[in-house]
Amino acid sequence: MTIHTALFQGTRLLDDAGVPVPKLTAEVLLAFAMSVERPHFYAHPEQELREVEWLHYGRYLHERLQGKPTQYITHRQEFYGREFRVTPAVLIPRPETEHVVETALELARGARRILDIGTGAGALAVTLQLATGAEVWATDVSEAAIRVAEENAERLGARVGFLVCDVIAAVQANSVDLVVSNPPYVPETARDGLQREVRDYEPPVALFAGPSGFDLYDRIVADVPRILRPGGWLVMELGFGCHEHVAGLLAGWQDMRVAPDLAGIPRVIAAKR
Repeated sequence: MTIHTALFQGTRLLDDAGVPVPKLTAEVLLAFAMSVERPHFYAHPEQELREVEWLHYGRYLHERLQGKPTQYITHRQEFYGREFRVTPAVLIPRPETEHVVETALELARGARRILDIGTGAGALAVTLQLATGAEVWATDVSEAAIRVAEENAERLGARVGFLVCDVIAAVQANSVDLVVSNPPYVPETARDGLQREVRDYEPPVALFAGPSGFDLYDRIVADVPRILRPGGWLVMELGFGCHEHVAGLLAGWQDMRVAPDLAGIPRVIAAKR
């Protein structure tokens, strides 16, 4: 079995099953099975796969055909130019969340201490620490998620402190200059309509926020003033349809601003205490 044939067959299987971007997915899975980078394929299309490589590739294709996200197979996801380790204990970081980083960096000038609520894989906390050099802390209610985030911080050289707690229960009052969060915002009532890759594989605690999807927004906006220093900023990712509700919660704050994503959908909201 050559690389060319393996990619052709894998792409056809994935395409027939309706898996998005089947060619790219086949390349990523074969590269992972062979421990090479994808450009290797273009230089060596006639290279024969070793038996162990073919067996791994077949298993990865089977897992993807069953709905398992590619990132949970390879345990890799790029975020803001860095590769993060991901496991089923954490939400897979999305490109849209990079808009939170961009807004936070614009507002974080001079911030001495930054907090990331619901850190998951640690993408926001690690990225902001490396970009600003500030003291960064991160919380998550999931101990398993914190372990993944700690591993990412250590591997990428970021100095981040981690706390296992519910929202900000373990954070001292009046101690933070900037709070960021990509909270759960999917309504429980939307569960059945989610893609199976999301519904069946990503951690429910990182997805769902009560019947309306607003539960975590409500709690964060109500609790964060306790820990924010005067003039401190809160920056959060917005789920689809959440803009008006969250803007209403922040009506008493200062300098509220909303940033759209590339599709023009309100994606990030920020306000100053």
